[in-house]
Amino acid sequence: MHNPVTRILLNIGHALDHMMLLIFATAVVSISQEFGLDHWEDLMPYSVGAFFFFGLGSIPSGRLGDMWGRRPMMIVFFTGMGIASFLVSMTNSPWQLALALSLLGCMASIYHPVGIPMLVESDPRPGWTIGVNGLAGNLGLAGAAIVTGFLVQYINWRAAFVIPGVVCLVCAVLFAIYTPKQQTAPSKRKKSKSQAHHHGMSMAKLLLIMTIASCCGSMIFNFSVNSNYEMLSAKLAGAIEDPAALGTLLAIVYVTASLTQLIVGKLLDIIELRTLYLSIIVLQCLSLAAASISGGWIFYVLQILFMASIFGAIPFTDSMIVRYVDDSMRSRVAGMRLAISLGTGSLAVWLLGPIVKSAGFTTLLTIMASVTVLTFIVITQLPRLKSATT
Repeated sequence: MHNPVTRILLNIGHALDHMMLLIFATAVVSISQEFGLDHWEDLMPYSVGAFFFFGLGSIPSGRLGDMWGRRPMMIVFFTGMGIASFLVSMTNSPWQLALALSLLGCMASIYHPVGIPMLVESDPRPGWTIGVNGLAGNLGLAGAAIVTGFLVQYINWRAAFVIPGVVCLVCAVLFAIYTPKQQTAPSKRKKSKSQAHHHGMSMAKLLLIMTIASCCGSMIFNFSVNSNYEMLSAKLAGAIEDPAALGTLLAIVYVTASLTQLIVGKLLDIIELRTLYLSIIVLQCLSLAAASISGGWIFYVLQILFMASIFGAIPFTDSMIVRYVDDSMRSRVAGMRLAISLGTGSLAVWLLGPIVKSAGFTTLLTIMASVTVLTFIVITQLPRLKSATT
């Protein structure tokens, strides 16, 4: 178990990881105007590199986490995020922005395959720990919405990258000071008996199921979080136009929906995983379908519902990795799974602008609802798992 300061910094790292990647999506209108583009949708494809490398970088990040050590990798994470965010703030053209965001994505790729396995090392209740960590990550999304909204309105979009970058560098210093050095890298530790073969399914098949489900979830996640601000702006057009007010409303969506992760995290330690997972996906499908044909404040309520179900699905793959994979190789397994799923998610970012520009948000929400059907089918193939308490 880690000391309280390390656990807090690991959770802050998750918040910063998600916040930094979503600042662009919130500030994209201001950036596109400064760069001389007529439509914000035309700038969205330039951010695809960030999400592509966010996924691809998970493979070397996970390997280094296991082979070199998770503590030094987390110091690289905090430092690299700070430096990359400063570089983004200094860009003056779409291609400069694309390169700087790609570097930011590379640095952001470190957290999930390194930070989460580090957090749950020897944890007897990993579900709750992952739930709290997931809440922290989603509070980062809320921070991206509200902090960026205010900074863009009262300073400029560049400040929206500089200020969080300073926070990252401060965290790097604190992590180096307060986190004890680990005696051995995870890959060199004595392996514990794996549970992988106690449920009648090979590791290869389990990883395939997790990866497909994670790919679907990553697409839905990226479609939603990268379009939520503009989607809400369009649905509330005529009612609310102020960027700071819209950012506050979206922050309320993220904070409220994030509570689902705490509930799911607690339930993962108590009840059977597959049943809970399928229930969350059904809620996803129904709320997205309803949102596709709604508008105004009804849409806002449904946005809270579908974001709650999207966030609620996040802890499942991490929980399965903790349940099935030995700690000595968790970072590598997580890295491989993340590389594929997040790489798929980057496709969603690339498609987002063209889909919205040509077909609108109704079509986007319908596509998202359709993806949940595939997720449901895949999850039905999961083995029935006992809860962590039984």
